[in-house]
Amino acid sequence: MKKKITIIGSTGSIGTQALEVIEKISDEFEIIGLAAGSNVDLLNKQIEKFHPKTVCLGKKAEIADKSVKVLYGDEGLEELCSNKENDIILVAVSGKIGLRPTISAIKNGINIALANKETLVMAGDIVTKLAKENNVKIFPVDSEHSAIHQCIKDISQVSKLIITASGGPFLHKTVEDMKNATVEQTLKHPRWNMGRKITVDSATLMNKGLEVIEAHHLFGFDYDNIEVVVHPQSIVYSAVEYADGSVIAQLGLPSMHIPIQYAITYPNRIEGIKSKSFSFAEIAHLDFEKPDFEKFPTVKLAYQAGKEGGSATICLNAANEEAVFAFLDNKIKLFDIYAITKKMYNAHNIVKNPSIDEIFAIDEEIRIKTRELINN
Repeated sequence: MKKKITIIGSTGSIGTQALEVIEKISDEFEIIGLAAGSNVDLLNKQIEKFHPKTVCLGKKAEIADKSVKVLYGDEGLEELCSNKENDIILVAVSGKIGLRPTISAIKNGINIALANKETLVMAGDIVTKLAKENNVKIFPVDSEHSAIHQCIKDISQVSKLIITASGGPFLHKTVEDMKNATVEQTLKHPRWNMGRKITVDSATLMNKGLEVIEAHHLFGFDYDNIEVVVHPQSIVYSAVEYADGSVIAQLGLPSMHIPIQYAITYPNRIEGIKSKSFSFAEIAHLDFEKPDFEKFPTVKLAYQAGKEGGSATICLNAANEEAVFAFLDNKIKLFDIYAITKKMYNAHNIVKNPSIDEIFAIDEEIRIKTRELINN
């Protein structure tokens, strides 16, 4: 029997790659729902190819196939993700919009393939508690967390998680180079082809800070037992260290198809879309180094926020995101992203156990204040 799946964010980078995976293993899956923001043309093509029963759009628009049920907005996303026909829902939207539909799916006992950082960064305690109460599994899609998931056989025997970072386009540049970096230079990632926002986060290493927070919630490890290591070749996706000192790592050539496929087919491994066969001889050598916190101070700030907990991570995420958007609009310099995020963080009064409504209210308040700071 085919697994029934819904993809929210189907026209984005992860969503389109997920559909490539599913097309390759179409005898394993039936797509019953798709959700997109505003790319109606691409969504229409996806509907024609995959025949979902229901779709959701960010705002009112015409869908070519009149037999498809069409939902709209945040309420539509929650309804789409409440459909108990689903065996699994891939959350591939970026931003806070992914949080409520994820919670809706969990409350309805539907497993999650998670490719949305904000869900756990903003509300990790709430989401993981709900998942446990509803016997729901959360399968990580991010390559680093997928690697950790693949390396863990018995989590009780693991002593440390090791998350790798490529170092981005400025790994071998100076602090002055980063201070004078243009948007164009920042978006030239040496290894990965990603969206603009996450590519900037990769350049500042904030993405690794956010991944540390995610890993804490996904795997239940203290922050002191989660290590970030710079690995410019991006061959070792991540690793775990066991109590006896053994380290097990997951390796491969840069590709999101593998972690996407593993999340939705777990615990099975299917040939599907396979990256180029891995050759140790061709790779020749692998480099590792500690992050330079003078160039990448965002990592330390993320650890601090994670350890403080509560609304600290909401503030970190919202302030950083607004600063990144300002940088992409050429309103500020790259290094200003950290300065602005740090200033907003220092001014924030942490709420220890915010509710979902409070999380969204705090997020919006931080964003407004961050924009005011940038404009002034």
